[in-house]
Amino acid sequence: MHHSKKKQKLEDGQQNGGGMTTDDDDNSSSFDRLGTDALANIFGFLLPEDIMLARLNKKMREAAKKTIVPLTDFVVDSVRKYNALVAMSTALPNLQQISVRGLDGGHKYSDGDYPERMQAGRTANFITLDINIISRFRKLRILELYSAPLNGRYPVLFDFPLLHKLSIKYVHCLKWNLEILAGLPLLKELFCTSNESLTGNIDSLRVLKDTLEKVTFRDCPHIEGNFMDLADFPRLKELNLRETYVTGDIRDVGERDFPTLELLTLPSSVYGGPGHEFQRISDAPGIIRTLYSIKRQRPNLVFKYWYGKLSKDSPDWYGLDDELFNEEFREFLAPPFHIHLVEAGSRVGYRWQTNDDMPCEVNWLDPEPGRESSEYEKYIRELRVIERQVRFFRGFHEPPSEEEFNVRLRNFVDECVSIEY
Repeated sequence: MHHSKKKQKLEDGQQNGGGMTTDDDDNSSSFDRLGTDALANIFGFLLPEDIMLARLNKKMREAAKKTIVPLTDFVVDSVRKYNALVAMSTALPNLQQISVRGLDGGHKYSDGDYPERMQAGRTANFITLDINIISRFRKLRILELYSAPLNGRYPVLFDFPLLHKLSIKYVHCLKWNLEILAGLPLLKELFCTSNESLTGNIDSLRVLKDTLEKVTFRDCPHIEGNFMDLADFPRLKELNLRETYVTGDIRDVGERDFPTLELLTLPSSVYGGPGHEFQRISDAPGIIRTLYSIKRQRPNLVFKYWYGKLSKDSPDWYGLDDELFNEEFREFLAPPFHIHLVEAGSRVGYRWQTNDDMPCEVNWLDPEPGRESSEYEKYIRELRVIERQVRFFRGFHEPPSEEEFNVRLRNFVDECVSIEY
């Protein structure tokens, strides 16, 4: 009985084309009946490279053209990848994410308008690829340029009506002005790092007031304006203007300004920004209390990289005697003329310290949380760490006078000598 059933299945398979069963025929027939829209939806679950391989016939090729390709980073970092991008520009025009990076040696993208002459001369004999091909991807949501060999102006890179995120990092010869961002009306995230040829005033971002959520300009020396020009942006969560020439005054921030901000990094050119230099020790608490007030109104806000320091031009400033102490010792036991914010649990304060992190006592701005508080244990744990860090300047809540400092320093040196001998 067993052998007769096996023989019957074999004969059935031979009658159906040497192994294809009726079920296989049904599945194939069902697939053939799918329209291009249905196939496009199926392709939407595949990676770009897999969609390209699946284009086996005319219907599938038409379906691929309709496919909204999922947000998957397609990185163009070689001539081979560039050629794939060219093929996708007609086969998968709805690609949503592209990252353009460096190319193989001896290759570059075609120079844009007004290229840097020296760079153009150095690369005159390079094999040229056409960056304008990127304009065919009209559904682009994310565009990243990282160390891409671009030189000059390329308006085509700023004309994507659906773009949500633009990241341009270490593209030194790409010339562009912030005004061109008007061509990206839905932009939510803008990241620019080390773009020496970028110019403009951050006031130009106001055309994107209702969409921008994250803005970074870092090491972009030709960016200027007043950071308060962005104070009424209703969705802005992160603002990083480090190493720009943006100005302003932290004391101008009102209760209703920057309503959704969670991360703020300002340049030293802003009064009260990171690296701000105080003319008197007595000036510091005012700025600290302003920062404290801003944070209390926005509990999730983080002042990243913030610190202040006493100006060397201040009448309160003094240093170590160069003849008595070598450079290493002066760095280790310099006067505590830097000021930093401190947190233990949810409690916020500030302290003066040396550039080598030898601190004074903390000046707390918040009361100690109650023992019944859910954060009390975390507060105590972090407080003990902070208190253990205070040694040389124990008892001082601000920089000691020059006389007080020298007395403590002489005592410290005498103790070291007595221990050695």
